[in-house]
Amino acid sequence: MLSREELLKGVENREAIARIIDLAEKALKTWEVATSDFLSPPVLAEVKQVFNRLTEIELIFWGGYHQAERQIVGISRQEIPFDQSQIEVAALDIAGNFLFDTATHRDFLGSILGTGIVREKIGDIIVLGERGAQVIVLPEMVEFLQTSLVQVRSVPVKVQPIELSELKIRPPQKKEMTTVEASMRLDAIASAGFGMSRSKMATAISAGDVRVNWKEVTQSSYSLQSGDLISVRGKGRLEVGEVSVTKKQRYRVQLTRYK
Repeated sequence: MLSREELLKGVENREAIARIIDLAEKALKTWEVATSDFLSPPVLAEVKQVFNRLTEIELIFWGGYHQAERQIVGISRQEIPFDQSQIEVAALDIAGNFLFDTATHRDFLGSILGTGIVREKIGDIIVLGERGAQVIVLPEMVEFLQTSLVQVRSVPVKVQPIELSELKIRPPQKKEMTTVEASMRLDAIASAGFGMSRSKMATAISAGDVRVNWKEVTQSSYSLQSGDLISVRGKGRLEVGEVSVTKKQRYRVQLTRYK
């Protein structure tokens, strides 16, 4: 059996990680693949961190397409052949005429949850502008949503299953930039990348609105490194790229901002 308390030591999403430990123990005991519901990016990051050191199990993550934010984790014994196809997800098209009543991601999510479904049954939502949206769900939700989701905002909608290959994935909007800073402090790099004053960024950090690699960081002096992903509530994400030191011993940092 897994050392539960050892694995849970210091984790932020304790309840969610405990459920994944239960699944891992089930996979070890039954010699079958165990799968979770959809997990949020912060939980996914913590799952990878917590379970990375375990050699007896294998983890595979899948959310319907390769850039999916919300994903399911599949767990199996290391000895069992295991691939992405064993994690089942379904896709739905939510069609309606939103030309005169534009709906956002929040609107579609709210209407879906309004049918009584919990968030963990829903993956990513891809908003298609005036013609509606596409949503990734657990397979058992397909029939229910076809009959229960009939309106988003003031717009009547029709829900139909589609193939994953029909998902209209748009590449994320991104902006490349370079900044030169005296240190790799979070407030310095993030303020440069998001175009905010350093004092406003420091306030956002202390308020808990900033995450690094999906973990909340409340210290402005937190030291970043190449590969770190910074997210600021309502502002998008910032990836720290190559870092080099100038002749004046300052840090030249390549940044990619995703909107």
